[in-house]
Amino acid sequence: MTATSEATTTWTGSLMEGSGTVAFSSSNLGTFPIDWKARTEGSETTTTPEELIAAAHASCFSMAFSHALAENGTPPERLNTTASVTFKPGTGITGSHLNVNATVPGISPEKFQEIAQEAKVGCPVSQALAGVEITIEASLA
Repeated sequence: MTATSEATTTWTGSLMEGSGTVAFSSSNLGTFPIDWKARTEGSETTTTPEELIAAAHASCFSMAFSHALAENGTPPERLNTTASVTFKPGTGITGSHLNVNATVPGISPEKFQEIAQEAKVGCPVSQALAGVEITIEASLA
């Protein structure tokens, strides 16, 4: 079975002065403002393509890591993953950094790190981001 997810963006104006919205069409979760200033300077009220990619990367990695830990016989009690996607004007997206803190009973720190690295590589969003550096910090709670 395959699934297709959709988002729709409406943009008005030039890159520098314009703005738009992005709507989660598949889930109908909402419509969010976007603009160049937020993308290059950051914002607490306006999203960016990089924030959307970070959300996708954090959630995909968490799913892949959870699955791999369960297959190891050590399912996690909790995973808390933050993805930080970096954008440099004129260059583009330069990397994604995963930071995961986990509660996983019965696993050695070495095996935990090994599985975290495998999940980072195996996550479909990581694979889609293969053109940028992906780093990870994984710690046991």
